[in-house]
Amino acid sequence: MKKIVLFSIFLILGLVCSQTLPSLLDGYDTLKPGFDILLYICLAYIMINVGREFELDKSRWRSYTADYFIAMATAAAPWLLICFYYIWLLPDGSFGNWAAWKETLLLSRFAAPTSAGILFTMLAGAGLKHTWVYGKTRVLAIFDDLDTILLMIPLQIFMIGMKWQLGVVVLIIFLCLWIGWKYLNRFNMPQSWSSILGYSVILVFAFQGLYVLSKSLFGTDAAIHIEVLLPAFVLGMIIKPNHTESRIEESVSTTISYLFMFLVGMSAPLFVGVDFASETGGSVIASVGTMGWGEIAMHVGVVTLLSNIGKMVPMLFYRDRSLIERLALSIGMFTRGEVGAGIIFVSIGYGLGGPLLAISLLSLLLNLILTGIFVVIVKWLVSRNLNEA
Repeated sequence: MKKIVLFSIFLILGLVCSQTLPSLLDGYDTLKPGFDILLYICLAYIMINVGREFELDKSRWRSYTADYFIAMATAAAPWLLICFYYIWLLPDGSFGNWAAWKETLLLSRFAAPTSAGILFTMLAGAGLKHTWVYGKTRVLAIFDDLDTILLMIPLQIFMIGMKWQLGVVVLIIFLCLWIGWKYLNRFNMPQSWSSILGYSVILVFAFQGLYVLSKSLFGTDAAIHIEVLLPAFVLGMIIKPNHTESRIEESVSTTISYLFMFLVGMSAPLFVGVDFASETGGSVIASVGTMGWGEIAMHVGVVTLLSNIGKMVPMLFYRDRSLIERLALSIGMFTRGEVGAGIIFVSIGYGLGGPLLAISLLSLLLNLILTGIFVVIVKWLVSRNLNEA
């Protein structure tokens, strides 16, 4: 519970700094690129660790098919519910505007992934590690993280447009996927926190270097931009898992996650005291106009509710298990965290802004605050099921 509270506090601190430092600190704009690089490194570190959790028996791949499609539906339902809600909030005529759709499809994707790292830690801490709910949640959470990352491919295609550089991006992405599948859990690489941090730095500078080089050769609009999410996840996949983690390793990983949440908040563009109706910055969704804090709070509540209703998809499946177990499984999937925050950061990188971005960040924050309650409910449901068995 302490970890969830601190995640929330660091995200709030980052949000406060993003709205106050630009006016208080001279030269803030010159520091921001450094903050962004540090955020990418933290994101790569987190995604490598998520990939390290990805274990499956390739000889039994068919047995995972149903789980993957259930996880895909569990990720898609909240995403689409929030996407339609955001479109409804936009001015009249947005329903037929493709630019509005592609922006809302990207931004609302933050609600799709379950935070595997937070969820596994809290469920294990609640004494549920040997239950069916824990085992199945572990599979679904990893799969819906993977599905979220894969769906970023067409979403980024929508944002970039059909250009020859797109072929390079797709080629690199499919090469990553092929490497991940062929060499899954194959390489016995160093897995200390310093090694993983080193891998993260190399990945970030490699792909940022590709972006800077292509930008200098072809211009900003034709630059080759590959997000670090998938390459970092695949690198984690191919590392042979080592489940012995020292207290120092755990502390460093937790600290990096705290820093990541702070930097995500820091990366938010100004949304306090800004007239979005006149300053769209090229973002269609910013045309929603200015909202008061009361209105924003209402929408945060609705978005949070919709995102968690969407996560109830597993209740429709696994009919060989009791209704209580399926409900516990679904509520366990409510947990959000670093991967969703990473999607919001990617959205910011494409110039998306306005009140909808603030609503997304605050909804993510609210879900983080509620995570402890979700885990308590899951534990109570599992205990009740055992007592009724």
